[in-house]
Amino acid sequence: MTKICCIISLIGFSFVLAAIYSSRTQSAALPALTSKGIASMDQFLADTVAKQELPGLVAAVVNKDQILYLKAFGKQNVGQNIPMTKDTIFRIASMTKPVTSVAIMMLVEQGKIRLDDPISKYLPEYKGREVIATFSEKDGSYTTRPAKQEITIRHLLAHTSGLGYDFTSPTVAALLKKTGKGEHELPLLFDPGTQWLYSTSPAVLGDLLKKLSGQSLEQHFKEKVFQPLQMPDTSFYVPEDKLSRLVTKHKRGGAKLTETPNPAKFTAFESGEGGLNATAADYAAFVQMLLNQGSRGSARLLKPESIRQMISNQIGPVIVSEMPAVMPELSAAFPFGAGKDKFGLGFQITMTEGKARHERSAGSYAWAGIYNTHFWVDPKRGIGVIFLSQDLPFYNTTTMGLMRQFEHLVYAHLQ
Repeated sequence: MTKICCIISLIGFSFVLAAIYSSRTQSAALPALTSKGIASMDQFLADTVAKQELPGLVAAVVNKDQILYLKAFGKQNVGQNIPMTKDTIFRIASMTKPVTSVAIMMLVEQGKIRLDDPISKYLPEYKGREVIATFSEKDGSYTTRPAKQEITIRHLLAHTSGLGYDFTSPTVAALLKKTGKGEHELPLLFDPGTQWLYSTSPAVLGDLLKKLSGQSLEQHFKEKVFQPLQMPDTSFYVPEDKLSRLVTKHKRGGAKLTETPNPAKFTAFESGEGGLNATAADYAAFVQMLLNQGSRGSARLLKPESIRQMISNQIGPVIVSEMPAVMPELSAAFPFGAGKDKFGLGFQITMTEGKARHERSAGSYAWAGIYNTHFWVDPKRGIGVIFLSQDLPFYNTTTMGLMRQFEHLVYAHLQ
């Protein structure tokens, strides 16, 4: 009996050793940055603000369990000589959209909605929305026809709804001016599902969330996303005790950057399409949840299969097209990957492999905010990157060139 007990004990001890070894191996296998790479990234970003290419920025790199890099450079407020810090709060604008997408997918998992439900099932004002048949650029007149199908929740998540933005569609810009209607009230630009156009669709999804939850978006996101993921500084509101941490905005005019001082009182914009404010560390927590296929720490927001669905092609043969610079003072043409990339449920999906492995991998997914806040997740290499500036126009050559250079440094020194 003693011999049998010893054998059982040895077997048990072997399992413990194997578990420890497996854990250490998995941990050791997580991607990391070399010390040389971190020094190179520091030098590059310090030079960026020294040359006044950007007044300030915060950048972060994470794997699924750790923050590999989180540094601040330059000024948070140039006029008041306030340095940028790791806990500076940025207006992340359309980086709100992926949060909305996650919240919608949580409702899908709960069986409260289905992706292919028509949105009019929940928001009747979208029932029978017509499509523009003819449009005159000369006077803004137009005719309509019935849409071949209704807008679904999937179409809204994938930006194939037929809705538009004034800064991505000259037709929408002209119609807003002519009709005085809101973007959500206009006829559709195309039959749902047939084209990709960056649009106000997530605002509609925000309305859906409010209706089904009976909560404001602030309450819903806080309860379902921000508190579980430990994102204490992410909100549509910047309270008075945090206003000193809010970055100022800048606008480019040639090589000149003009700062807009922060208002004495913060005005919130609460929408599924934008309006959130966050730190790089907070958004890093959101990115880690995505890298972990729906969980972070003890919190699970979504099942792995839901994340996989969100980051897979949801637009079929349609491709992400280039958005023209309809309002060049607000945005240049965007995005990188136009003409090749696909779109999932809230994310643009990279379809081409990065050159010499110094760019994001095929299968990476991303989005951004109008003030040049950017992030991407590279599941193949096991990292997420956050690059936060606060300048207009969106996708201007200088800021995007700097972000690309930072991307090259990240991948060149990843191990």
